[in-house]
Amino acid sequence: MLSFLYARQSGLDDPVRLRRAESTRRVLSLELNHNRDVDRIHGNGINTLDIEVIDGRYMLSGGSDGVIVIYDLENNSKKPQYTCKAICTVGRSVCRHVHKFSVETVQWYPHDTGMFVSSSFDKTMKVWDTETLKPAEEFQFDGNVYCHHMSPVARKHSLVAVGTKDPKVQLCDLKSGSRIHILQGHRGEILSVRWSPRYDHILATASTDSRVHIWDVRRASGSLFTLDQHNGDKSKTSSEAVNTAHNGRVNGLCFTADGLHLLTTGTDDRMRLWNSATGENTLVNYGKVVNESRKGLKFTVSRGCSPEFVFVPCGSSVAVYGLHSGELITMLRGHYNNVDCCEFHPDYQELYSGGKDCNILAWVPVLRQPDIEDEETNSKRGGTHAAINPAFEDAWSSDED
Repeated sequence: MLSFLYARQSGLDDPVRLRRAESTRRVLSLELNHNRDVDRIHGNGINTLDIEVIDGRYMLSGGSDGVIVIYDLENNSKKPQYTCKAICTVGRSVCRHVHKFSVETVQWYPHDTGMFVSSSFDKTMKVWDTETLKPAEEFQFDGNVYCHHMSPVARKHSLVAVGTKDPKVQLCDLKSGSRIHILQGHRGEILSVRWSPRYDHILATASTDSRVHIWDVRRASGSLFTLDQHNGDKSKTSSEAVNTAHNGRVNGLCFTADGLHLLTTGTDDRMRLWNSATGENTLVNYGKVVNESRKGLKFTVSRGCSPEFVFVPCGSSVAVYGLHSGELITMLRGHYNNVDCCEFHPDYQELYSGGKDCNILAWVPVLRQPDIEDEETNSKRGGTHAAINPAFEDAWSSDED
């Protein structure tokens, strides 16, 4: 790392390269932090986590007990050992506003921490006022709600995509408080929905019918295309005639931060990386990615690293893969039961995971002491690059966008 600092100081390197290299180093050194606890509030498994992007300070969690919790991640005590306190809890009361059954998805409003949205197996999606902890709006559906998602970049619309037991994808408008459109094309329950972080009109949806549709919500003519794991291979058998992304339920979707690629997970124990513009299967081989979830699987991708990494719940561990190499980097072990969700904090390159053991664990980069030999070598060379571990080499160049 000193070689990067010397190169930056002497003007040989772009500041972005230094930032990417340090972010990559931090992700590669993630370990369970025994000095940081997260208040244990949930009485049942934790299904979903979300960290707001405005301050990067507050985290939402939703559990199978119907409870929603807001945590303050900041270390107010300034001591090495501290607990992320639960500052608000919604649930475990006779209040008519609370969810009656399992909360499957929670999400902060992308542009303001004054609002968040939750969806549940009680067939509702609620829009909450953070100050009053009361719903400002409530949407009722005919079946269990598995997932919802708001666009992180939309300014021209305030649509929430909702996946339920019904094969039709619902689009709800926060401004009007009504369901304004449905997207038809799936033949099974909708287990995951994700808006593109690049274009506010592009939506990906995944279903129990083994398919993933990519939609342009400005069009009324249906999906743009359906992902095909065989990339249009004409030698497919008649049973494979319909484009499928997986050979089982597709229960997880995640775009890369630049929106250029889409990751999918399925109960065929496979994870696939797709070109989100063309729908082409990049054929990156991640090996067997154990996936027994009958509901949506919440996994995440790093941001600001080179190369980027994928964090996927895998049994009682979180598997870390190289995004484009498919290499299994490490397994983060610490939970006592299955992990159902994880959330990456891009400001600090930290990871939070939640599982059926009712715990939220914090995975934090381990600080590396400067290497004396590295320092001496750089001094002798007058601050030029020293040899570094290939794992910390940065593949990014200023020619790339």
